[in-house]
Amino acid sequence: MSHRPHPTPPPSAPASNPPSTPPVPLVDLLARTDLGLRQIAGPREGVAIHWVHTSEMADPVPYLLGGEMLLTAGVHLAEVSGGARARDAYLDGYAARTVAAGAAALGFGIAPVHDTVPPALVAACDRHGLPLVEVPAGTPFTAVESAVWQAVTEARHRELTRLSEAQRALATAAARPEPAGAVLRALARHVHGWTVLLAPDGTEHGAAGPRPAGAVRAAAARLAQVVGAGGASSATDALPGTQLSAYALAGRTADPQAPALVVAADPHDPPAYTIAGVAAVLLSLITTPTADRGPAGAEHSAALVRLLLGARPADVAPLLGHPLWTVVHAERRRETTESAASLAAALGTSLVAPVPGAEGTTAADGARPDGDAPATAPALAVTAPSTPNTAPGTAVPVPSALRALVPAGHEIAAQPGWTLGVSEPVPVEELPAADRHAATALRRAHAHRAPLVRHHTPDPHSLTSLIAPGDARQHAQALLAPLDASPPLLDTLHNWLSLHGSWDRTANALGIHRNTVRQRIARIGTLLDADLDDADVRMELWFALRCLDRGAGPGR
Repeated sequence: MSHRPHPTPPPSAPASNPPSTPPVPLVDLLARTDLGLRQIAGPREGVAIHWVHTSEMADPVPYLLGGEMLLTAGVHLAEVSGGARARDAYLDGYAARTVAAGAAALGFGIAPVHDTVPPALVAACDRHGLPLVEVPAGTPFTAVESAVWQAVTEARHRELTRLSEAQRALATAAARPEPAGAVLRALARHVHGWTVLLAPDGTEHGAAGPRPAGAVRAAAARLAQVVGAGGASSATDALPGTQLSAYALAGRTADPQAPALVVAADPHDPPAYTIAGVAAVLLSLITTPTADRGPAGAEHSAALVRLLLGARPADVAPLLGHPLWTVVHAERRRETTESAASLAAALGTSLVAPVPGAEGTTAADGARPDGDAPATAPALAVTAPSTPNTAPGTAVPVPSALRALVPAGHEIAAQPGWTLGVSEPVPVEELPAADRHAATALRRAHAHRAPLVRHHTPDPHSLTSLIAPGDARQHAQALLAPLDASPPLLDTLHNWLSLHGSWDRTANALGIHRNTVRQRIARIGTLLDADLDDADVRMELWFALRCLDRGAGPGR
């Protein structure tokens, strides 16, 4: 079959959504002797892998999210005709398209098609700045993917441990006699940087950590003006070796000199800014006068601190004012101009926060993306706000994915411009499960293109109630053990089964191509050694997944 080489396209932006997984340094994979990988082209410093994708397509761009190591055995090279010149041009275009798609590296497998990596591909990767890794004949692509996911899981565990320790330290500091200063000091220790409460006129109301150079302090003063009274809720700036983030303290008065929290930390340390977001919430409670919050607000603040310090939800529930709560997950539709504030008002709650890692749309400078939602519900838990990717004085991203806590009894209806997933009302101690149920309902709403989907708990007299939960969970873990190393496969199976095996609706729910769904399901069938076309097999797998859902912790 004749093949006309693709011309090199103009550079395009990588995937719109930032990778949600911790990065795995390529040098760590190269250091693993069991894989035997060898880098033979492209840059060698600062290369980070977020996930792995295998494709033999001539144009892999539609199947990449950005941040992948793209693996290929070069099967698609057999389609190229026209001699060495045409093949060289094809490989140059292939490398250029891979870079344009945002891939972090290219892995080329030796055997069964090629004995060596084509020299023209090596030259093209050097030319386009694409790291090229030789995968030896004895290393299956699945081994590379498994190694990446193992490293991602370990990195995620380290991140979560760090965030948990930092949150406990901040909450403990918030309960001390001089809480603002104590929180600043705890924050500086955990982000390894400089923290300051800074008024728009440059007055410092407390600082901690190593004092930075004058250029950094001047940039911090400019950011404090951007998030001054009535300004944006947050803003960022970047200087060589330093990332600055400023947070308006919610609940402040209209005082034009109200201070903002400014944090200077390593730009390559995303968890630092999640920790800073938690500190901003606590400082908002600390710096807002008690009279402005009223007696109920003081009780709610006390409940928040007690929760962060490890109190059982049942112990603080009486302070929260409502025995039952509904969790709502909401995602903004592309065409909407509705704000988060309008959504909060429609739901009747002020407990609306961005979903961590959600990409945002932009709001004009000077507008608070989170708005001033009505204070109809108490503060229950800290969710760090997304850190906008903006320079001072520019547009501020508005989160496209939000979650809210709504007191039971409030009618939740479909909202213009939003897609909603709604849990059933639950007591405080069951909120983690309700959060998962709302997220699942949102995925189903996307798959069915419905404006709102509600989660319904199965009947207590259903088949699952006849089996002891411990036995069911043990069986489910054993059955699904081959998928433990690959969360995307487990998530794909869950969505695919819940949507009755629909390729299109599963692809829509997960935001991937339908061919990727087909590839993953085929891989799942191989790993489980099961016929996924068999209704009995599907029923057993769905039962296992539901058992794991019921036994999952808050992080699942």
